[in-house]
Amino acid sequence: MRITLVISSLCLGGAEGVLTRLAGGLCARGHQVALLTLDNGSVPPFYALDPRIRHQPLGLAGTTTGPLDALAANLRRVRALRRVVLTSHGGQRPDAVLSFMDTTNILAILALLGTSVPLAACERTDPRVYDIGSAWGTLRRLTYPLAALVVAQTESVRRVLPGKSVALPNPVELPADLGPGWIPPPGRLLMALGRLAPEKGFDTLLDAFARIAPAHPDWSLAILGEGPERGRLEEQREALGFADRVQLPGRLDAPGGALRRAELFVLSSRFEGFPNALCEALACGLPAVAFDCPSGPAEILRHEVDGLLVPPGDVGALAQALSRLMGDDGLRGRMAARAPEVLERFGLEKVLDMWEALLMRVVRHEGRPS
Repeated sequence: MRITLVISSLCLGGAEGVLTRLAGGLCARGHQVALLTLDNGSVPPFYALDPRIRHQPLGLAGTTTGPLDALAANLRRVRALRRVVLTSHGGQRPDAVLSFMDTTNILAILALLGTSVPLAACERTDPRVYDIGSAWGTLRRLTYPLAALVVAQTESVRRVLPGKSVALPNPVELPADLGPGWIPPPGRLLMALGRLAPEKGFDTLLDAFARIAPAHPDWSLAILGEGPERGRLEEQREALGFADRVQLPGRLDAPGGALRRAELFVLSSRFEGFPNALCEALACGLPAVAFDCPSGPAEILRHEVDGLLVPPGDVGALAQALSRLMGDDGLRGRMAARAPEVLERFGLEKVLDMWEALLMRVVRHEGRPS
């Protein structure tokens, strides 16, 4: 098949990483893949692209100064996107288009109105909790039913999306280790991984760790990532008196080595899409404790098998679950032995089979099976 993928950029991010793996996997299976990004290409892709992929930055991203300017700019984006998509395979039309992320999905759907090219819009967030603004939210409700198919990451999100929809998990691979990048502290290590942003709930994690740290003096906490909440989290760490036991080492391009040095992983998010960090931790053999937040953790983590799920936002329950695993080597070991099964449950080849079947349905203009 001739497949065209559309996304805003290829910067560091969960959706961008998933798209890159899917694009490379589809190329390896003999499909022709063109990749369009709305940015201008001035920043190289964070993720390495298969050399067979035709990547074309469109230079359509930018800021606007008001509602009328935004409307005019998005109309220009729609027209330009339509022109490029329809000639994205050496002047030929694609057999199918996959767009990624909410606003890009809306633009791509509008761009292909009136054409015979089928589009699958890939929603990467949970619309129940992730606010994209009232105007874009209205457009999402109006345009998603016009797509050939809407693809969610989890069944719980699929049920609330407008239009014909299907749930497909992200592919999971063993995270790379390109060197230490950061030297973990001595002793036992509890690790979290994610952007330092409010939705990741690291402030809640610090509160939970503070409750149990005195009972587990040989454990420290490391939160890998970077983001706008760094200053607040550093202040909270100092106020709690744990500057020596909580590290914020920043972003690691290849966190596999750091994950393998830890003994336990924690996901404290207030909401998720399909948490790749949790999958990578399990793949490295780490048992995990996670808030059962919307959406994703309960469809990945098997309670009492490879980790523990606790009620979302419940600091006491999070602390209790962490303390239970930190204090029980045998239980941690049993869960650690089962954790890498995530590579079988959501392995790349298995997920690629699902995507190929979905693309064939999209090309045949079929919806979700009853």
